[in-house]
Amino acid sequence: MSLNIKNLTVYYQTLKGDVQALEHANLSIADGEIMGLAGESGCGKTTLSNSLILLKPPMKLISGTVELDGKPLPITDMARMDEYRFKKVSIIPQYAMNAMNPTRKIGKMIEELLHSRRVDYSTLRTELTRRLELVKLSPDILDMYPIELSGGMKQRMVMVLSTLLNPSLLLADEVTSALDVSSQKSVSEMLVEFRKREFVKSVVVITHDISILYQIADSIMIMYAGQLAEKASTETIIHRPLHPYTHLLISSLPKVGVRYAEKRLEGIPGNPPLLLNPPIGCRFRERCPMAFDKCVEEPPFEEIEEGHFVACWKEPKSYAQA
Repeated sequence: MSLNIKNLTVYYQTLKGDVQALEHANLSIADGEIMGLAGESGCGKTTLSNSLILLKPPMKLISGTVELDGKPLPITDMARMDEYRFKKVSIIPQYAMNAMNPTRKIGKMIEELLHSRRVDYSTLRTELTRRLELVKLSPDILDMYPIELSGGMKQRMVMVLSTLLNPSLLLADEVTSALDVSSQKSVSEMLVEFRKREFVKSVVVITHDISILYQIADSIMIMYAGQLAEKASTETIIHRPLHPYTHLLISSLPKVGVRYAEKRLEGIPGNPPLLLNPPIGCRFRERCPMAFDKCVEEPPFEEIEEGHFVACWKEPKSYAQA
């Protein structure tokens, strides 16, 4: 098992109190698995990702443990985490196109990064060139400044940087945002290729675009208001979702060949709760068409069939009616 998270709870400290951004997260990711992480804005996707690589104020760990490759990951110890970043766990950050130092040539920036990880740049120069060619970038790019690259080229360059030391876990946060459709397809295919070539063991892809996950992910985790709602194989989530929120989320997506004039797209009524003072029980109950009395209690995130986890009080046979 590549990643194992138990009861991870992380809040943001504010002057008005703690924002309960992530609560009771329990999940595992197997070696070789690409897991998609989806949900509305503010549901806790990026908080979960950042907790695994850079948990710093105003973030605060309330409870939970993280294991990577069978060993504890010291997420609260900034100094010790330096031994793991890029080598064991790495990230393609949100807004990756702006992640590179604009005052450094790309080759010099890579050399400085490797030096900070106590790795000799010269020993990886051949492998770096090979990976640049894999993502269709010329080695000449190393003598250029980031501003000289297009958006898609920057994204691919950051992907090479993030995986150069072959981390066990790669966190890809909104890697296709702000890219044209062609670049989105190219970047998505590269993530799969990196896994195939074992540059990384496992990948977590964070995105609002479930259609991207349908193409590349082995499994999908759905989050809502800081809590896990459902996890299953990609085919199951897309075609046989069991949580009412997942069902509504998938139903709101446009379908190929259906005209707007024939069938109007419908969103999910209402708004997510404020996490500074979230409601008790199931956080989706005020928007849920299937809510009933027991929903005032928080449902456990349980495996209801092999590989399929759901946090809902309804019986499995009732979900399809949501």
